[in-house]
Amino acid sequence: MGKLGKKVIHPEDVETQVFDWGTIKWTSTPGVTNAERFTFGIVILLPGKGHTKHNHPGVEEILYVVSGKGEQYVEGAEPERTEIRAGDTIHIPPGVYHETINTGWEPLVLVAIYAPPGAEEDLRKIADKVLPPGKNPEISGI
Repeated sequence: MGKLGKKVIHPEDVETQVFDWGTIKWTSTPGVTNAERFTFGIVILLPGKGHTKHNHPGVEEILYVVSGKGEQYVEGAEPERTEIRAGDTIHIPPGVYHETINTGWEPLVLVAIYAPPGAEEDLRKIADKVLPPGKNPEISGI
């Protein structure tokens, strides 16, 4: 058995991926916890902002809405666009196009899980900036 990764992760323990639409903190990845089958992160979408339509080939995704409200698009779902709010879970099959937009006046906070890991590294490459651990940005734009 390999080296054990961190078992309790505080937000300041991991980097912050910063985008024009908000931030992501991946608190469980192969590099943080040695997780082998999934990644887990917290996503904050600013009011009026969101992820544009995209997909993750070969990666299944689960989103859980912690707080706020928005609109979720999932290609092929019935209906394809649905209002989302705290307590909702969204399943996105591998390779399916999807989009999440914050339609509220406060941040939309989501938990995101990718299986298998890897899509978080793709997002890291397109982030506007990546803040090292210990740096927790203020939420702006609200």
